[in-house]
Amino acid sequence: MPAYHSTLTDYSQTVGNLAILPLRTSFRGPAPTSSDIELDIIDEALNYFKANVFFRFYEIKSDADRVLIYLTLYVSECLKRLQKCSSKNQGQQEMYMLAISKFDIPGEPGFPLNSVYARPTSQQESDLMRQYLQQLRHETGTRVCEKVFATEDGKPSKWWLCFSRRKFMDKSLSGPGQ
Repeated sequence: MPAYHSTLTDYSQTVGNLAILPLRTSFRGPAPTSSDIELDIIDEALNYFKANVFFRFYEIKSDADRVLIYLTLYVSECLKRLQKCSSKNQGQQEMYMLAISKFDIPGEPGFPLNSVYARPTSQQESDLMRQYLQQLRHETGTRVCEKVFATEDGKPSKWWLCFSRRKFMDKSLSGPGQ
C-alpha cells in the first residue's frame, strides 16, 4: 500500500522547496488565508496521519508533499506533548508553547530532513520560511488539540494518543531523547 500524497497542486509561491499553500486559519503569516476552501494542507495531514505515520520511506511527488511531511512530523510532536495533558485547556496551552518554541528550519544543523528540503538562499527567504512554518505550527496544534479532546467527557482520545510513539520515516522534529 503506498503512502498518501497531497492532492493540493494549485500553488503559486514556494519558499525553498516548500509550497506556500492557502490555509483556513486566523493566525497571521505568509500563507494566503481563505475561509471558503474545503480542504487545506493541515486537514490532509490530519486525515492521512494515522496511515502515513507507519511508513519509513516516502516518495515526494510535489512541493506540497514536503509540507505534508513536515506537518506529519509536527503532529507526532504535538501528540507527545498532549499525552501529558489532562484537559483541553491544558492541551491548548501546551500547543501554543510548542508552536512558539525555537525550532530549526531546513538548512540548519538540527533539522532532521536536510537532504529532502532546500536551504533558504537568503535571509529574507529564511525569515519567510520560519514565519510560514510558525503559522502552520500554530494552526496544526490548534486542530490536533481539537481532535484529541473531541470526546464528550473532556478526556484525551486514546485513539489519537496511541500514535504518539510512532516515528514517521524514523525521524522526529525534536532532538534525540526528547
